Amino acid sequence: MTGEAVNAKAYPLADAQLTITILDLVQQAANYKQLKKGANEATKTLNRGISEFVVMACDTEPIEILLHLPLLAEDKNVPYVFVPSKQALGRACGVTRPVIACSVTSNEGSQLKSQIQQLKDAIEKLLI
Repeated sequence: MTGEAVNAKAYPLADAQLTITILDLVQQAANYKQLKKGANEATKTLNRGISEFVVMACDTEPIEILLHLPLLAEDKNVPYVFVPSKQALGRACGVTRPVIACSVTSNEGSQLKSQIQQLKDAIEKLLI
């Protein structure tokens, strides 16, 4: 599979600046215990309605193992975005392994509320 074939399915892909912002917020969410790592955990947060937004890695092989997430996210009106590297996503999640998907969860009285809202708006602009 060529790089372009993967990126065609990985829509919307965050640009370099937005990727840095996303990974930074993912890292903070991990510190505040507001992060679920992995495609299965992300699916659970969407089904339970506690997901603020979903981040997926576009260099996942095969990409099909996480293509159910955008469909589910659209059903639940949750913004989602792809970042270029699963290795970088794993580091932001605070683990040594690559992470192909993660979900930032909602939490009442969280210090991240305003940052999450700003990022959701930025992700939604990509989807338009």
